[in-house]
Amino acid sequence: MTEQINRDVIDLSAPAEPVPASAITTESRPADGTGAIPADELARITDAVVEALKSVYDPEIPVDIYELGLIYKVDLEDDRTLKVQMSLTAPGCPVAGEMPGWVQEAVEKVDGVDRALVNLTFEPPWTPDRMSDEARLALNMF
Repeated sequence: MTEQINRDVIDLSAPAEPVPASAITTESRPADGTGAIPADELARITDAVVEALKSVYDPEIPVDIYELGLIYKVDLEDDRTLKVQMSLTAPGCPVAGEMPGWVQEAVEKVDGVDRALVNLTFEPPWTPDRMSDEARLALNMF
C-alpha cells in the first residue's frame, strides 16, 4: 500500500498575475484543516516564502522573480521540505546555473522551512503573460 504524503501547495502555474499568498491549496490535507503544520503557522510560512521569493532578482531585469511569474509551484511537505518549481525568461539565460541556488538560499532562510529543493523547468515556457501588473508597470510594458 502506498503511503500518502500530506503537503500544502501554492499553485502558480496559471498565467497572468502571481497567485496571492492566500491562495494556498490543501487538497491532500484532512477536511478539518489539521495536519503536521498548523494552519496559522502555514499562513505565516507562506507569506514569508513569498517575501523571500520577492528578494531574488534576475540581474538583467529590475523586477523580482515572483512578480515576473518565474515561480510556477511551491510545495511545502509535512517534513518541512519546500519544493519550488520555477522557470527562466529564456533557456539560454546567463544565470541559469545560479538562479536556482539563489532561490534555494532565499527560501531556506524562512523560519519553518528545514530545506528547499528547486527544480528548473521550461514546460510550459515562460511568456510575458505570466508577469503581474506590478512587473509590467516597472518595465513600462502597458
